[in-house]
Amino acid sequence: MATMHTPTIDPRSGYCNATKTFHSLLPGVPLPPESLPISVTSFALSSIPSPLPTNPAFIDASSGQSLSYSDFISQVKFLSAALRSRLRLSHGDAVVVLSPARLEIPVLYFALISFGAIPCPSNPLSTPSELSYQIHLTRPKIAFAVSTAATNLPDSLPTVLIDSPHFQSLLRSPSPSLPQTVVKQSDPAAILYSSGTTGRVKGVVLTHRNFISLLSVLPAKHIERDTPAVSLFTIPVFHVFGFFMLLRAVALGETVVLMERFNFSSALKAVERYRVTFMPVSPPLILAILKSDEAAQRDLSSLELLASGGAPLGHEVAELFRARFPNIKTIQGYGLTETTGGVTRPEETDVLGSVGRLSAILEARIVDPVSWEALPPGRRGELWLRGPTIMQGYIGDEEATPSTLNSKGWMKTGDICYFNESGFLFVVDRLKELIKYKAYQVPPAELEHILNSHPEIMDAAVIPYPDEEAGEIPMAFIVRRPGSTLTAAAVQEFVAKQVAPYKKIRRVEFTDAIPKSAAGKILRRELVDLAVSNPKSKL
Repeated sequence: MATMHTPTIDPRSGYCNATKTFHSLLPGVPLPPESLPISVTSFALSSIPSPLPTNPAFIDASSGQSLSYSDFISQVKFLSAALRSRLRLSHGDAVVVLSPARLEIPVLYFALISFGAIPCPSNPLSTPSELSYQIHLTRPKIAFAVSTAATNLPDSLPTVLIDSPHFQSLLRSPSPSLPQTVVKQSDPAAILYSSGTTGRVKGVVLTHRNFISLLSVLPAKHIERDTPAVSLFTIPVFHVFGFFMLLRAVALGETVVLMERFNFSSALKAVERYRVTFMPVSPPLILAILKSDEAAQRDLSSLELLASGGAPLGHEVAELFRARFPNIKTIQGYGLTETTGGVTRPEETDVLGSVGRLSAILEARIVDPVSWEALPPGRRGELWLRGPTIMQGYIGDEEATPSTLNSKGWMKTGDICYFNESGFLFVVDRLKELIKYKAYQVPPAELEHILNSHPEIMDAAVIPYPDEEAGEIPMAFIVRRPGSTLTAAAVQEFVAKQVAPYKKIRRVEFTDAIPKSAAGKILRRELVDLAVSNPKSKL
């Protein structure tokens, strides 16, 4: 009789040589049965510590106005009933939400999700054409918007103004109760927008199961404290990072300080005023704190942790920040809208440059983008993921979903990554953003990390610039510190000393600011268009 062999998983890296798959090294997490009807709202509210926390649930950073946990739960119930009975919203209805971070937004999200309506939040600065395309994808029944953003919505879409007395009355007035709606975990919970792995903006359908799975790992993370954790949200709550962090904060009974409009100086003042302990941030903000004179003048002693996401955080920047602020821990997370925002456990590592170890509920592969071979630890390739936090798919795009999700449930992230021998994940760059210099591939993020370590550089971005001989060459856009006289030649020399010859910066352009998305990602296409249209860029 043939002997059956069970695949062996390396206890150091989590890699199984037989299946070419990386498994989590973290303890397993029990998930509720998939057949159990439960909404994200119910799951998160049932996770709040009992008795209810006495600290505020949410605080408006500028006004100081706050919302207690008891008032938050009460408003969610009132609004949920009003949305169904007065506005005739039903299970499965898509709803546009167009607003900056205000006290009403968490209430609106939780209320909609509670009965199976689907919030589709978007950037309140979106243009009419951008909104038109998003509306074409999701076909919403109604919109909730602040008055300054509502004018960009089509007249044909019924709109409720969030900053109106009418909406405020819905939060506080009892409404007729209707029979409870059954919400399945497989139902869509939200549609969040992403550029996907390629191309035009996409509507990512995330289910209740996706969010519940991610929230399920929280009890293992929760640490007993003498004082409540206070988070300052500098991130947009219409983005997956901010959206999920709202759910997380409520489930853990923490306090969230919301900023309606981000301002660097105001953020530092808010840390002082509200004794902020935690900030989810993007790498540009870490760089700004590091290079700011004002940060040194503010009392940041309450700040314990900065969790960076949205784009890679450079090893050099992380080291410099740790040296200047030794009492503030920095961790780098990693996730995509398509993974409900979470892939790794960043707090599991002090390894600079790593985004942590694979989440307990996911498995991964590193795949060669040319040969499609699954690779072992130490080899770079495209990261593929599978597990319960992977999106249902893209709405209204029949081609995008199968090109990203294969028949076996593996999602292609479009990110070049590798796992080291200890199971820590490192993100190198976007597959589609690699610069093809002659026969070599140059990761822009690697060069940006080096540039941002220069004391006279406030910010930097590297793009591919078309070249007849090489195909593409690395070009840098640089934001100098005020008063700096740094030259293009000095920039090129600084990088050349630290990289292989094929990675050298070969063009430099100085600029006042690097265009970025709301999540802090560099908008390279805008810079490429600018560079190509401006042949006078410095050689």
